[in-house]
Parts: sequence; structure tokens; C-alpha cells
Amino acid sequence: MCFALDGGVWLHRHRFYGEPMVHLVSADRDRLLAVGEVLGMKPRWLQDKPLKDPRTGVRVAAWHWDVWGAFLQRLEDEVRRC
Repeated sequence: MCFALDGGVWLHRHRFYGEPMVHLVSADRDRLLAVGEVLGMKPRWLQDKPLKDPRTGVRVAAWHWDVWGAFLQRLEDEVRRC
């Protein structure tokens, strides 16, 4: 999470009703929008979700994408390419 708070894009994997899902999280909104563009996601889907910085206890502006289905497959393809 600290990586996301410092402007990186954190890929947080989990399951939603048994289906694989990823949250892509960052305090850098522009960077997150750029990732979403590569995946074909619509900017209006970006969710505002402030995070509490564990180093300071202060809430920091952050955003995330919920990624599943075909978008998750595109993301996994892009990660493998890197």
C-alpha cells in the first residue's frame, strides 16, 4: 500500500463472489488513468478511495479501479509482456 501512496500503482488481488478480481490503487490519479486507458477502461469508472497512510496515520487522496473479467485478462497480458 505504501507503494501506491508514494505514486506507484499497487495491484491488489482478491476474489469477489469466488471470481478473481484486482484492485489497481494509486495516489497518482493521472498514472492510474493511463493504466486504465491501456486496459480500455472508462475514466468514469475510477473510484475515489482515500487511504490511511500507515506511516503517518493521515488519510491521503487515492483512487482505484475494480478490474475483473476481460479487463483482468488484458491486465494479466500486459503484466506478462513487461
